[in-house]
Amino acid sequence: MAQSVWGYDSDNGPERWHENYPMAKGDNQSPIEINSKDVRHDTSLGPWHASYDPGAAKTILNNGRTCRVVFDDTFDRSVLRGGPLTGAYRLRQLHLHWGSSDDHGSEHVIDGVKYAAELHMVHWNPKHGNFAGALKQPDGVAVVGVFLKVGKTPKPEMKRILEEIDNIKTKGKEAPFHHFDPSILFPKSRDYWTYHGSFTTPPCEECITWILLREPIEVSSDQMAKLRSLSKNGENEPVNPLVDNWRPTQPVKGRIVRASFK
Repeated sequence: MAQSVWGYDSDNGPERWHENYPMAKGDNQSPIEINSKDVRHDTSLGPWHASYDPGAAKTILNNGRTCRVVFDDTFDRSVLRGGPLTGAYRLRQLHLHWGSSDDHGSEHVIDGVKYAAELHMVHWNPKHGNFAGALKQPDGVAVVGVFLKVGKTPKPEMKRILEEIDNIKTKGKEAPFHHFDPSILFPKSRDYWTYHGSFTTPPCEECITWILLREPIEVSSDQMAKLRSLSKNGENEPVNPLVDNWRPTQPVKGRIVRASFK
């Protein structure tokens, strides 16, 4: 498996990532299954706060593995603070993981339940100088995870991202994406689980404080189908739908998951 071509197929998928990225077999890997009975309610966990500047949104792209929105992170213009975090973390990008049908696609699993998709908002700790430096530190990155569940009433939150899908149908396509406030993607409840884990894509660095929101946001089946219309191939290649870009759950290995709620 050549380094540049990790993916989600049987020949280059999660089962084989460790061949080129040994960290993928580390002790703090993500995602995990969260079992309510093992979760510790921690009264010291306060609320988290996001203050995002809609002007920081830059582009949306299809990199063949996910759909990603990129933000300007050259200074503290869109930040996450509070909750389990110390200091302010800068928003760098958001991306999604989804399945080939509505009954699976999320990376984290809650009491056996899989959601249709999972949104990751990736923030880094500027005290480490730059993003590359943050990846080397246990407190380098904070990711807010939001579950997407399929319901009857499509929500407007995902609409802006999905409207751009036709402009980034194939791998390598990028389109301008301006004036977007990602905080509309948060559910009403601020309740969360938190634990120390890793990126769910190679090299799977173990630098992440996860903040997983308990309440999912709702999307329609049509909205999910739109996401699945992306192709993981370039525009002159056969259409190969970009689906099932999620990593299976990893061993918890004694880590404690804390909850901000009872």
